[in-house]
Amino acid sequence: MSGTMNAQLIDRSTAESYATWFKALSDPTRVQILNLLALAPGPMNVGEIVDRMGVGQSTVSHHLKLLADVRFVLRERQGTSMLYSINVACVACFPSAADAVMGRPRSAE
Repeated sequence: MSGTMNAQLIDRSTAESYATWFKALSDPTRVQILNLLALAPGPMNVGEIVDRMGVGQSTVSHHLKLLADVRFVLRERQGTSMLYSINVACVACFPSAADAVMGRPRSAE
């Protein structure tokens, strides 16, 4: 068994949140969009993301909506365009969420 006996079970609400996060990451296009936004020097509009991803605008818009719904990306309206950027605070929680699910103790901060 890989867990430790001292680890605590995560509560139902936290488990539901983590499941939603992991579901959002279950599509390779969404993972690539997150990677693109994480590497971008600033916010990007849908057209810029489409150009870099090589998939259609409706596909990118759909995935961005799902990523924004779980707060992995932030949206900001600029004129008639919507700009997207990575939500660093939320994405920073990925490793600790995986550790919690696996029963690993939190790292010292």
